[in-house]
Amino acid sequence: MEYEEYEEVSLPLIHEHLMMPCNYLTRADCCGRFGFTSGGYYCESCSFLVHRKCVEDSSEYIEHPSHSVHPLKLQSKPDHICDICDKRIVDLCYHCEICDFNVDLYCAKYPPPKVIDISETHHHKLTLLKKGIKFDCGASKCGEVMYGFPYKCHECDLAFHVDCVWNPPEAKNPSEVNHSHHPLHPLKLHIGQPPDYSDGKCRLCAQKICDRLFYHCSACNFSLDMCCLLNPPSQYVMDLKVHAHELTFRPRLDSFTCNACGLSGDRNPYICVQCDFMIHQECLDLPRLININRHDHRVSRTSVLGVVNSVCGVCRRKVDWTWGGYSCQRCPHYVVHSKCATREDVWNGKELEGVPEEIEDVEPYVVIDENTIQHFSHKEHYLRFHVSALLWEENKRCNACTQPIGLQSFYGCVVCDFILHQNCAESPRKKWHFLHNERLTLVTSKDDYFHCTACDRLSNGFMYQCGDMKLDVLCGSISEPFVHPSHPHHPLYYIPPEEEKQCNGCDNWSSLVLTCIESGCRYFLCFDCARLPQVVKHRVDAHPLSLCYGEKASGKYWCDICEKETNPSTWFYTCKDHRASLHTKCVMGDFARLMPGSTLTYSHISYEVVRNNSMSRPFCRACESHCMYPIILKVLGSSALYICSLNCVDGFWYPKIVSGIKKRQPAK
Repeated sequence: MEYEEYEEVSLPLIHEHLMMPCNYLTRADCCGRFGFTSGGYYCESCSFLVHRKCVEDSSEYIEHPSHSVHPLKLQSKPDHICDICDKRIVDLCYHCEICDFNVDLYCAKYPPPKVIDISETHHHKLTLLKKGIKFDCGASKCGEVMYGFPYKCHECDLAFHVDCVWNPPEAKNPSEVNHSHHPLHPLKLHIGQPPDYSDGKCRLCAQKICDRLFYHCSACNFSLDMCCLLNPPSQYVMDLKVHAHELTFRPRLDSFTCNACGLSGDRNPYICVQCDFMIHQECLDLPRLININRHDHRVSRTSVLGVVNSVCGVCRRKVDWTWGGYSCQRCPHYVVHSKCATREDVWNGKELEGVPEEIEDVEPYVVIDENTIQHFSHKEHYLRFHVSALLWEENKRCNACTQPIGLQSFYGCVVCDFILHQNCAESPRKKWHFLHNERLTLVTSKDDYFHCTACDRLSNGFMYQCGDMKLDVLCGSISEPFVHPSHPHHPLYYIPPEEEKQCNGCDNWSSLVLTCIESGCRYFLCFDCARLPQVVKHRVDAHPLSLCYGEKASGKYWCDICEKETNPSTWFYTCKDHRASLHTKCVMGDFARLMPGSTLTYSHISYEVVRNNSMSRPFCRACESHCMYPIILKVLGSSALYICSLNCVDGFWYPKIVSGIKKRQPAK
C-alpha cells in the first residue's frame, strides 16, 4: 500500500475508523469501479478502500433525480444491486428505506441524464429506461448480454450500457495515456471486449480482463487493465531474500524458466542482468520458512535445491536440482517444488521466518525400564510390555484404536484393564497430516463419540483433532508413501481429486482417496478400506478370517453371514479353506470402532456398546431381524432393545425406537 504524505483523516459518514490517504486504486468499496485517478482513503485494520471522488462532500442524505419521491440515506448495503447501473454494490450506497431503492456512490455523484444525444456513439437520441430489461449492448466494441437499466433508442430498437454511451466529464478517463512499461506507443482507452486477435489478458498481471474499460495498443497487442495502469509492478526490485542483485522488470512475451520454482513462464519475468537469473512476479513473494502438512519439520526456501535424483515430497514428480524450491534442514534428501509447497491444501499461509520454533514434548510416554512405560493418557498406572501372543486376543481391546489386540504386541496396565497396541502407544501427541493444514493434537478423553473425517466411521477411541478435523488413530497414522498389500508394487499418495473416485476395494465413490501416481495405473483406495484389518476373528468360523482383495471368478458366491450374494471382484473376507466370501461390512459392522462396554448418546438416545457374542443372536427392534454384526448397540436401561446398524438408528427406523422406549416407560 502506497500512502501519500498526509496524516490520518476521519470520515465518520463513510467509515468508523481513521483512514489514510493513499494512491492505491482497485475496485473500491464505495462504487466497485476502476478509473479514478485522484487517489482515495484506506483503513488498514479493515482493508476498507474508497475513492476520494466518491466520498468528497458526501452527505448523510441526498435528493436524487432518479428517485425524487424520497430522500436517500448513505448506508452500507453489500451485495445489493444499484438500481441505476445494475452493478453489484460492494459496500456503500444511498438507500431508500421506504422503497428499497439503491444507488451506488458513482451514480449518486454522476447521475446519468434521462436523455442524451451523442452522435459519435449513435445518430439518434437515447433515453434512460426506468425499468430493468435483458438486452444486447448495441455498442460496436461491446455486444455483452446483461440485465439492467440501459439507454434505449426507440427508433432503432437498440439498447446500450450506460457506461458504453455515457461518461460524465468529471469522471472521464483520458482517451490516451503514456505508460512507463510501454514507452513505444501511447495506450488508448478501450471500451467493451478485448480485440479478437488478443488473448484477452493484461500484459502485466496476466489476468483475464474482466472490466469493460481498459487501455490497449493495437500496434503491439499490448493491453493493461485499470488496476495495472494505475498500480504497475515496480520497475526495479532489490530484495536480498529473493536474490543478491537488483532485479529488473521485463514486460515482454518471452518464454523462460523461473529460477525460484523451476516452472516455465511465458511473459514478464524479473531478470538479473548480472547472472541470468529470472523469476515470476508471483514468486517474488514466496515465503522463506514454512510448515507443510506433508512433513514433520519446517522447510525453507532455497535458490538451488542441489539434491540429485530427488522427487517432490508433495506431488512425487521429479525435481530438477538446479532450480529453487523448499528443503528440510534436518532431512537432507527431502525437497518440495515451490508451487507444491505453497498450495492451499498443503500450506497454512503462515510465514515463519523470525518466529521461534515451538519446543514441546510430543513423546507419548516416559520410559520407566526396558519393559515398562508411563503413557500420558494413563498417568495413574504404569504399562508393561507384552510380546505378541500365540492365541488370538479377542476380548482384549486397545483403548486407542478400539480394535482387538489380536496377535499384536501390546502394553497392558499393571493394575487395571487399560491396554494399548505397541503402535498405538507410540503415536505422537502432535503430528502433521496431509488432510489438514494445521498440526493435529492427540485427544484421549472424549465426552461421547466422533465421526472420523477420513473414513466417516463412528469411534470413541483416541483421535487426532484440530477444529472440525477429527481423525481416529488408524486414519491419523496413515502417512505418505502409504504401502498397502492390495497394491504392493506401487505406493499410494493423497492427491486431492477434482472429482470423486471409485475405490478399488469397495466400489464406492469418494473424494478422500489414496492414489497410485504411476502412469496408467488407476488405483484408488478410500480410507475405510485402507484401514480394514488384514486378519479378523468372527463367530462364523473358528479360525481367523483373512482379507482377500477380490478375484476373477465365475458363478455365484454367497456370504455366510447375511446369506446374500457377494461380488468376488470386490474385497471380502475368507476363511482358512477359502471356501467363503464374506462381505467386509458383514464381518465388521458399523460399530467396529466403538469400545464394547462404553456408552454413547446418538440421536438423543443413550446406548451401551455391546458384543454380539451370545449363543442366540439378539433381535433388532428397528429392522426386525437378528443382529448379525459383531458389535451392536443396546438402548441404555432396557433389557432387550438392540440396534444393529446405523441405518437402524437413523431416519426411517427412529420413530420405532422412540415408540418402543415410550411403551416401556413406567406410568407416572
